Amino acid sequence: MSDILVGVCGFLGRMGAEVVRAVSDAEGMTFAGGADPQFQGDGPEGAFCSASVEEMLREVHPQVVVDFTVPAAAPGNIRAALEAGAHCVVGTTGIAEDERERLGELARSRNLGLLIAPNFAMGAVLMMRFAQEAARFFQGAEIIELHHDRKLDAPSGTALMTADRVASSWSGSPGPGVGQPSRGLDRGGVQIHSVRMPGFVAHQEVVFGNPGEVLTIRHDSLDRKSFMPGVILAIRRIREQRGLVFGLEALLFE
Repeated sequence: MSDILVGVCGFLGRMGAEVVRAVSDAEGMTFAGGADPQFQGDGPEGAFCSASVEEMLREVHPQVVVDFTVPAAAPGNIRAALEAGAHCVVGTTGIAEDERERLGELARSRNLGLLIAPNFAMGAVLMMRFAQEAARFFQGAEIIELHHDRKLDAPSGTALMTADRVASSWSGSPGPGVGQPSRGLDRGGVQIHSVRMPGFVAHQEVVFGNPGEVLTIRHDSLDRKSFMPGVILAIRRIREQRGLVFGLEALLFE
């Protein structure tokens, strides 16, 4: 069986470079091409690289395209990849929900899979799952998420997804919280507090409270390598999907 040909959008970025290394080391897949607006003619040996996503797609014909770019660029990259016949694995956060749905409709119309995941770390997926379960037994919940100072979106996609899952366990009944600016973002009754500063990678804690007790569920990504097993799993599994899949959990626990 031939290798899965993988293209990477944003391959010169910190996450994109990690994806290139992980794909190159993974059995049964090949880093075939990369696209990045910062590209100036010096890419990995054996791969076609370009500043243009469209040019990379024409030259490489990847089966799966991975996107770790920025919210302003990602939808266009995804649309181009789907129209070129490639399945997509997307780690870019901050894409609006209505845009996600439109891209999902395009993927389904092309009989392709599109995974958009706020977090690819296995521990983060489990943290969200445990938080959703814990919420059924606690009256209050707040989220503190901490990321490096170059992260563009706040709150993070992981924090928003966690809040939605906690709120869903409350059956639509919001917990305490008045949504004042100093208290962060109110998401379905769950307050989210965002920290952006040098030194962090990606960290989140969910704090639950009842009279007389507190439960904290925390996950820390100390290195971007923590996301790579999830990315590799997604590349392998996305070709079995059709339309939009939101969150890595759908592939882990299906």
